[in-house]
Amino acid sequence: MRNIVCSIFSLIVLFTVGGMAQGEAIELVNPSFEGIPNHSSSPRGWTDCGFPGETEPDVHSGDTLGQTHFNVRHVAHDGNTYLGMVARDNDTWEKISQRLTVPLEADKCYDFSIYLARAEMYVSFSKTANQEVNYTTPIKLMIWGGASYCDKAELLAETNLVKNTRWLRFDLHFEPSQNHRYITLEAFYRTPSLFPYNGNILMDDMSPIIPVPCDEENPIAMVVEDPVPAPVPNNPNVDTAETNDPNSGSSTAEVNSNPEEGIMSDRLVRENLREGSVIQIDQLYFEADSSAIKAESYNVLDEIYRFLNTNKDVVVEIGGHTNGNPPHEYCDRLSTARAKAVADYLASKGISSDRLQFKGYGKRSPIRSNDTADGRKRNQRVEIKILSFDG
Repeated sequence: MRNIVCSIFSLIVLFTVGGMAQGEAIELVNPSFEGIPNHSSSPRGWTDCGFPGETEPDVHSGDTLGQTHFNVRHVAHDGNTYLGMVARDNDTWEKISQRLTVPLEADKCYDFSIYLARAEMYVSFSKTANQEVNYTTPIKLMIWGGASYCDKAELLAETNLVKNTRWLRFDLHFEPSQNHRYITLEAFYRTPSLFPYNGNILMDDMSPIIPVPCDEENPIAMVVEDPVPAPVPNNPNVDTAETNDPNSGSSTAEVNSNPEEGIMSDRLVRENLREGSVIQIDQLYFEADSSAIKAESYNVLDEIYRFLNTNKDVVVEIGGHTNGNPPHEYCDRLSTARAKAVADYLASKGISSDRLQFKGYGKRSPIRSNDTADGRKRNQRVEIKILSFDG
């Protein structure tokens, strides 16, 4: 009998010690971002880490409390309110931070979940476009650990681009290599991305940070279920970032929908051109990080076609350029593909391929400084160079 009692006692001690070794769950302060619905106001328990001169994140309630901001109408997944953060086309983005009740420890493992969504409408002012635009291009969530508020000492986890417009649970796994007393949630762009763009991410219902054994294989940023494609907004008067390439280097506010007016007619004048003349193609748009030409580019490409079709002795080079952010290999590949796409379009209209050369210059020929968002946008371009007039 005594042996049985001792054995039971030993098991109790074993499980107790094991539980203590694994650690207690770390409870976050205000994990569902509850608060008074308001724009530019961080929720209770969270500290704003944004850029000087920019607004704070927003507390939303959708239609639940009869208040909406920026046309965001999601109902909270948990409680009454949730958090909305944006990334902007002026190379700024939003992030918030809080002090943990218990620090994350180096060389230990943790699981964590959060519900995320993307708003179909998040209409706000853009300093770059100088007008209201729809911040709807997908962005992602990055989670950092640090030694103070807003400190990004170590990236703990990041999600894929959040494209889903309904709430989905994202399961994340942390394996910190150092101790962290603070955590920071950051909204950020697709990477790599040639240009900053306008996007939003909604957050709600975070779990505690739970210590787990490190000898298990854990998925990174696993989504509980496949997202449903976003519905198309029924507001034709609001520019949507999803239909505007954040990497095109142009603003869709300038799109000319009337081909008769001519986008480049003042520059495509034979008498004003000579061998070596370089003309930048305006209002040329591609899918993000792609060489796929968007339909709204056809007006300007058709102007170039008409010029070449009228002047049958002109030989041109199509030159692609990027800004200086991504690596050379990426820039060379993308700029070449985009230049080729323009040449292929002109050839498909009937221009002889003998008159069309294409070349990708990557980031080697900037026309502005890459230190500013405007400079990077201007450097991202496609140009026509007149090679000869004798065919």
